[in-house]
Amino acid sequence: MPSQVLSTNIDIHRFIEIRRHLHRYPELSNEEFGTTQLIRGWLEEAGIRVAEYPLATGVIAEVGGFQEGPIIALRADIDALPVQEETGLPYASTIPGKMHACGHDFHTAALIGTAYALKQREQELRGTVRLIFQPAEEKAKGAKQVIDSGALEGVQAIFGMHNKPDLPVGTIGIKEGPLMAAADGFVVEVAGKRSHAAVPEAGLDPIVTASHIITALQSIVSRNVSPLKSAVISVTKLHSGTAWNVIPDKALLEGTIRTFDDDVRQQVLERFSQVVQGVAAAFGTKAAVRWIEGPPPVHNDRKLAELGYAAADEAGYEAVLPVPSPAGEDFAVYQREVPGLFVFMGTAGTQEWHHPAFDLDERAIPVSIDFFTRLAERALRHYHAGGETSR
Repeated sequence: MPSQVLSTNIDIHRFIEIRRHLHRYPELSNEEFGTTQLIRGWLEEAGIRVAEYPLATGVIAEVGGFQEGPIIALRADIDALPVQEETGLPYASTIPGKMHACGHDFHTAALIGTAYALKQREQELRGTVRLIFQPAEEKAKGAKQVIDSGALEGVQAIFGMHNKPDLPVGTIGIKEGPLMAAADGFVVEVAGKRSHAAVPEAGLDPIVTASHIITALQSIVSRNVSPLKSAVISVTKLHSGTAWNVIPDKALLEGTIRTFDDDVRQQVLERFSQVVQGVAAAFGTKAAVRWIEGPPPVHNDRKLAELGYAAADEAGYEAVLPVPSPAGEDFAVYQREVPGLFVFMGTAGTQEWHHPAFDLDERAIPVSIDFFTRLAERALRHYHAGGETSR
């Protein structure tokens, strides 16, 4: 395992230990108070400037600024999940029912390492690198909190990553355009009329209506979305009834819609409401739709993707064209404000994100530090020279 990154003398084992410490003490979205204090301490230990923004959790810091120039941002998410860990690792979570099952501990440790590496090259930086340790990604609220705090002001471009278990260590997935999906949730309440199960004609059965709604929803993608584009509609909950011999007066459906394109997203949401209302009316019932708006699609800037390819090539890593993921990621919220690049970092894991046995290969930590150190310097030079993005 490499012990150094670029020409710095930072000890990679230090950041492996940071990752393991974070893994032992996971905290959920907007509860990352201990994690916040740990990150602040590790940054201040290296003399890295911690900026004060009105955030209850999360940390904003900066490296550079000795030479006049642009501000670019690097972002990592810091929250964990309500998952009971089943890895059996010696540094497994010590908090029952909470786990870093999505690798945010890895993201955080790698960004701290990148901050250390950039700090040692601070005098050479042609501008400022703002380091965003973001809370509440799993609730899709943290990016907006960071933006509302003012921490994105002055930033010309933002970069981030997510670990990718199915990519080998040393491989980085870089793609312009859509990479991750918009993730919207829905709650549909069907209102019928209660009756005895033996006398169904005296009531309006919301279970029958809900069943037909579920079936009809499956035609939206196949008959309304171009085969050259994609969308997913999944009903994941259906609740109704309290007794075997009573037709209930209400049924509740919940689920999610995933899309990679803003126009498709709008089209599917509109058609969804039309289908629900139409089917409900056909059965004499009523339905109400409540939306749980998630993050928009992650959409990478073309020029920043080129910078990412160049940084990977310079370091000798394999840059590959990744398969887009239908998972959601609130990094997309930043990309609505400034150009951004989000990449998949190969971590050779054995389980997918959010699995109770999720783990990753820690040899990806020095790869991440090296890549983002080079990428940050390259981006500063690009914007210092008056470079543009493709937005």
